[in-house]
Amino acid sequence: MNKAEIIETINGFLVEEFEVDGDTIAPDANLKDTLGLDSLDYVDLVVTVEMNFKVKLGEADFVGIATFQDFYDLIENKIIAKG
Repeated sequence: MNKAEIIETINGFLVEEFEVDGDTIAPDANLKDTLGLDSLDYVDLVVTVEMNFKVKLGEADFVGIATFQDFYDLIENKIIAKG
């Protein structure tokens, strides 16, 4: 899966599952503010990512994740590490 496919998949489930306006999703936009995430939403986000990409995410993975680009990079790195 290449970076464009990762971004398309992530943006797709954010629009569908989290009812986010696709126009508000931009690489440099703040992830938490744009999505309006609370702690339960983070759990849903982790489950959705794990189902779509077959990678595991932990609380420590979100340290330093501020923008959508950070999040895309995290998922891409997890996929690469999984091999």
